[in-house]
This record gives sequence, C-alpha cells and structure tokens, in this order.
Amino acid sequence: MTYVFLQHYWWLLVSLLGALLVFLMFVQGANSMIFSLGKTDEERRLLINSTGRKWEFTFTTLVTFGGAFFASFPLFYSTSFGGAYWLWMLILFSFVLQAVSYEFQNKLGNLLGPRTFQYFLVFNGVLGPLLLGGAVATFFDGSNFVIEKENLLGGDSGPIISAWANGSHGLDALLDPWNLIFGFAVLQLARVLGVLYIINNVNHEAIRKRTNTWLIESTILFLAFFLTFLIRTLLKEGYAVVPETGEVQMESMKYLHNFLQMPYLLVLLLIGVGLVLYGIIRTVLVKTYRRGIWPVGIGVVLVVLALLVSVGWNNTAYYPSNVDLQYSLTIDNSSSSEFTLRTMFWVSLLIPFVLAYIFYAWRKIDSKKIDSEEIQHDEAY
Repeated sequence: MTYVFLQHYWWLLVSLLGALLVFLMFVQGANSMIFSLGKTDEERRLLINSTGRKWEFTFTTLVTFGGAFFASFPLFYSTSFGGAYWLWMLILFSFVLQAVSYEFQNKLGNLLGPRTFQYFLVFNGVLGPLLLGGAVATFFDGSNFVIEKENLLGGDSGPIISAWANGSHGLDALLDPWNLIFGFAVLQLARVLGVLYIINNVNHEAIRKRTNTWLIESTILFLAFFLTFLIRTLLKEGYAVVPETGEVQMESMKYLHNFLQMPYLLVLLLIGVGLVLYGIIRTVLVKTYRRGIWPVGIGVVLVVLALLVSVGWNNTAYYPSNVDLQYSLTIDNSSSSEFTLRTMFWVSLLIPFVLAYIFYAWRKIDSKKIDSEEIQHDEAY
C-alpha cells in the first residue's frame, strides 16, 4: 500500500459516500412533493411517515461524508467547509430543520401547527438537493479561494492557510448558472427517486394514481438539466495536473479524456444510465411494477460514483481555484499523512459490516408497507 494508492483509495471511498448520499436524497425528493402527492391530511401523514422511516439514513450519510472528507483530505475540509461556510450552513440548517419538523409537527403544545412543519420539510426537500448539487458542481467549475501554506509558519492572519477570496463565503457559487443547472438536476433526480420510493413504500391507491404524472415530469426535467451539464462538462476545458511538477493547467476536454483513459468509469457511467432509464420506463409502463427505486437507485450510485472518481483521479484537480490555478486542490496536495490514511484503511474494512447492518435494518423497517391503518393506530409522526 503506497501513499499514492491510499490517496486514490480514500478518494474512491469519499466518492462512494457521495454517491450513496445522492441516492438517499429520495427523502428530500419525496418531501418536496408532500402537497402535490398528498391532498388530504391523512395522505400527507402517510407520505411523511414513509420518509420518516429513512431520514436518519440520509442525515447520517451526510455527516459521514463530511467526516470522511475531513479525515482523508483535511485541506479541502478547511477550505470549503471553512471558507464557503454560508453555503454549507444553509445546507446544514435545512437538514436540522428537517429533523425538528419530523419530531414536533404533531406533538402536544405545537403552537405553529402541523402544516408549518410540513412546509419546513418542503423547504429542506427543495433547498437541500439544490444547494448540495451546486456545491458539488464547483468540483468541475472551480471556487474562489486562496491557499497560503506559508501561514503555518506565522503571518499577518495567523496560522490560517486557506481563505475565501471574497465576502460571499460560498454564496457566489450560486451565481454561476452552470452550478445552478447541476443543482436543479440533483433536485429533479431527488424527486424522481422520491416518487419511486413512495410507489414502493406507500400502500394507498389515490397517491399511487398521482405518481406517474410527477415521475414523468421530474424525469424530463432531470434529463434536460443533467444532460446539458454533462455534455458541456465533457467538452469544456478541465483542470489537469502535471505529474512531474504538480502544476495545474487547463486541458481541452479533460473530463472526456478521463473517461476514455479510465474506461471502467465509462462502463460504470453507461450501466448506471441504463439502469436509471430501465427503472423509470418500466415503472411508467407497467402499472403493477413497484420496485423501480432499486434499479434506479443502483444506477444513480454508479453514475455519481463515476463522475466523482473522474474528477479526482487521473491527475485532475478536484477542487479548482478560480483565483489562481496553482491554489487548486488535488488528492496529492490536500490529503492526510500516509500514517493517517494507512490507519484509516484498516478501520475502513469494517464498512461491509456497517452496510450489512443498514441492509438488515432497512428490511426490518420495510417488512410492512405503510398504510392508513398504521397512521391511525400505531405510533406515527
């Protein structure tokens, strides 16, 4: 296990966590349509209790994703989470608001009323995926930050080696239309996953009849936004690293070259796209098919994994600086020490056991589809 291997290994794991997070945002996608799919109080409670079974998985994965980034690539963590903190604070605020909304909307003494907290869930359902998508898009389009490692030895600003170059602290990412396009793509993808999850998990005929319209509409919007961003990204200049010197320079069609030079990623991408289309088309055409969330979910994980790996491997700067290319972060110049990565490698071998527990817990939770009887007689949000 060389240092280079460990750096690539941990970028792969971080990318996998990011891919799983995107899949688990079906919770946000379904919550964004609470008032579209649920027309009565009972129907809305069905939807909320369906996603309420899984929201902890999404929140835990988000925290784990941030923790893995901090442990393996601390310079990225300090640069993005520290410099662009207004963007990340908005994301975290929306997720905290989600947790509060689940727990308090039907509690005694709720002065705001259940509907207020339902609107909070819609707020998280829209803002969470949109802002996370915008943040991830900066991997391809760059951000406005500076890196001054010399400050570790002392300086006017103290031992602070990374800082945002303007006062927006990350909100400027939302001024880039391409970041917004990718953010809207993630939002619509979350809604597609949310509809498919509700079809699979909620046993209610009136809700089921409304899902196809929203599934088709969200799919069309997702494909429009995602393909626009993907085609532009593959054809535009990318941020290449010269292996011998570590210098960052622009390279024509860098990300397309990455997929061609790492064909296994291209295969993952194509298989993932195929699974997504298969799951959606079969769900729309076969009225009795309710398991579309699984082929689409697996396809989403493969597509996102291929995209995130491609932006960090093959001598690519995964977090480019628009202030100065040489400030850009790579898996080589932003990773933890070899000792840290090696120690965490052995800890990461426990991941299969954690995934097995998640699978077991998921199966137990979904052993019975949620219905009106459960809302009326069992403990419910």
